[in-house]
Amino acid sequence: MDIVYIRELEVETVIGIYDWEREIRQTVSLDLEMGTDINAAASTEDIDNTLNYKSVSDRLIDFISESEFLLVETMAQQIADIVMNEFGVRWLRLRLGKPGAVPTARDVGVIIERGERF
Repeated sequence: MDIVYIRELEVETVIGIYDWEREIRQTVSLDLEMGTDINAAASTEDIDNTLNYKSVSDRLIDFISESEFLLVETMAQQIADIVMNEFGVRWLRLRLGKPGAVPTARDVGVIIERGERF
């Protein structure tokens, strides 16, 4: 299995359980590792034969910026569903952080892994 990744993708969104959080936009940060096979892309040098990280990034930016969530757990699961269902990814690991949520921590959040490694 090969991995296509995206690191530190930052998106502004409405996230949080407190009333004040529902009235502002906050930054979430994500790292995404997606299991794939790069052999076809490597042998043809054709972008249509690869998992296009720009397409994945653009889709997630649109989704996250237009959504509102109470919990990072819900957002993480929906991101995983999009990546797996729309881009044919069979395995992924996602770190979704909410920087600044805890004043004395640089970042807090969740890491989820979905699917089976192949």
